[in-house]
This record gives sequence, C-alpha cells and structure tokens, in this order.
Amino acid sequence: MTAPAPQFQALPTNLPGLVLLQPPIFEDARGIFVKTFHDNFFRDAGIPFEPREEFYSVSAKDVLRGMHFQLPPTAHAKLVYCLSGRVMDVVLDMRRGSPTYGRSFNCILDAIKRESLYVPVGFAHGFLSLEDRSLMIYKTDAVHDPACDTGIAWDSFGFEWPVTNPIMSDRDRRFVRWREFNSPF
Repeated sequence: MTAPAPQFQALPTNLPGLVLLQPPIFEDARGIFVKTFHDNFFRDAGIPFEPREEFYSVSAKDVLRGMHFQLPPTAHAKLVYCLSGRVMDVVLDMRRGSPTYGRSFNCILDAIKRESLYVPVGFAHGFLSLEDRSLMIYKTDAVHDPACDTGIAWDSFGFEWPVTNPIMSDRDRRFVRWREFNSPF
C-alpha cells in the first residue's frame, strides 16, 4: 500500500491572517520536489491569494531588505520563501483595526525546512540574510507599482534584529519611522 501524498499544512501565527505554510515535499533517490503553491488548498484554507507577479533576490550575509509594502490602491499580499541559504523573515502588522496593530512576527525561512510565509495586505515585510547567497522568492497578488511602493524604517518598531549595522540600500535607510507613519490599512 502506498503512503498518502504529503499535503500543505497551514500554521497560524500570533498575527491574524499571517500564515506559515509547510509545503508538501516529495523526496526519493532522484532528489526533492516541492510544491510551493496550490490554488485549491489556499482557497480551502481561507487564504485569498491569486499570484500576479513573481520576483527573487539573492543577498549576502547581513543584508537587510525591508520593511516593504505597497500602499492602496495597489497594496498586495505576498507569498515568500527561501530557496537557498537562510533568512530571518520579519513582518509588522499595520492594520489599524487589528488587535495586533503595531506587533511583529519573525521566523527563520531556509532551504532545509522549506516553509513559506503568506503575508496579507496591511503588513510591512522584510528580512535579514543570515548566510551568503540567500535566495528569496516573492509571489505577489498585485503588479509592482513604483508610485505606491514604500516602507517603514527597519529599526523603528521595537523588533530586536540580531545585527546593528546591516547592509542596506539607501532607499531602505530613508524610510519613515513607524511612529511617524499614518497607516492607510
């Protein structure tokens, strides 16, 4: 008798709507096959996500990218995962009506556990690369809109990053501080 095929598992987090996903992994003598998205599973799990665009980044150790999001009317949800290397992934709840407004969540995403994180609209997202050549994939449910693309200062919302002087873009260093941001979410 053949064992049942692995299925996605949705793990709740401390922030409503934010979901850590364990994907089905198929492994045999040839190697590994991982399913990263399945429309029916997401729909059945109440995760309203229809990908429209996909990106990836490769980062050196101690690179910090974030805390990014898009403003309405092109705000987007994301599905993120790490294909190689290891990152500390961090999100901030910016939804004014949320019981967890202003709180953050973090987890390690890596190529070993192969978990992904569903980040709904209204969250800022960023990560710190913990290894050289960390490869992150981002699927979004809205097309990138440079006019609405922005962020929150990485060190302004009370999260204790394990680095004091990360490698960052000039753009990310200039983001507004959390206490000065008037959230439209």
